[in-house]
Amino acid sequence: MIFIILLSIAFIALVLGTFTDIKTREVPDWINYGIIFGGIGIRALYSVITFDWWFLIYGLAGLGLFVGIAYAMFYAGQWGGGDAKMLMGLGALLGLDFTFQSFPLIIIFLINILVVGAVYGLFFSMFFAVKNRKNFYRKFRELSGNVKKIRWILLICSAIILGIVIFLMNDFVNQMMVFAVIVLANAVLYLWIFIKSVENTSMFRYVEPEKLTEGDWIAKEYKIKGKYICGPKDLGIEKEQIKKLIQLKRKGKIKKIKIKLGIPFVPSFLIAFIITILLGAWWIFFL
Repeated sequence: MIFIILLSIAFIALVLGTFTDIKTREVPDWINYGIIFGGIGIRALYSVITFDWWFLIYGLAGLGLFVGIAYAMFYAGQWGGGDAKMLMGLGALLGLDFTFQSFPLIIIFLINILVVGAVYGLFFSMFFAVKNRKNFYRKFRELSGNVKKIRWILLICSAIILGIVIFLMNDFVNQMMVFAVIVLANAVLYLWIFIKSVENTSMFRYVEPEKLTEGDWIAKEYKIKGKYICGPKDLGIEKEQIKKLIQLKRKGKIKKIKIKLGIPFVPSFLIAFIITILLGAWWIFFL
């Protein structure tokens, strides 16, 4: 019953977060902090009643795991602050049973997020590339030219490795596996160029401080007389920082703030959660 309660809270939070993320590109802090403290609070209450302290420890472990992943994805520029906080709350709700008596649900959910998120992010990026195709094509050519030497080095190394493999290996299956790895390595470079081109042409915008909202992703560090105001390292801008920026604009010290419009990733969390509950580790059949 306690697991059903925790999973129900996670589902409701994801539905609400998906709605707000699609509508406003933001997830309210009351949802995110609500499931973080709610998840730990419910687990703590259950542990006090049953004297099963592992139940609380598993929740803290899940929170810790997803805090690490959330911060890594945020600082890598893949998720916004709202997405990161939502993941932290889900970690507290799902928990991490590190005894591994069975495959942890939170790990299955994490893998499903990676799979669904990759497909989801690719389709979103393709949409932006088509929508801003002229600027995208110009930026793609520019970045391709910047990594021209890397492309040639990668192609030459790939050709040498493939030649050695064909000469030394008589097994066709192994040859094809090595060939697939080489193709993938070259594809990753072009995928990086594609993503960076979409990001530079579609994901940045300059807005006036008055139009900033709590949780916006600031893309540039702002300092006045050496004093830090806000920047990319913040997990979303806060109300007090917005007030300072508005005051600085009125004094004529700043005009507009550069923000990054992240892809609304919470819907992919919801899809991954539903898949996890209904299908579990479906990908294991392909391994």
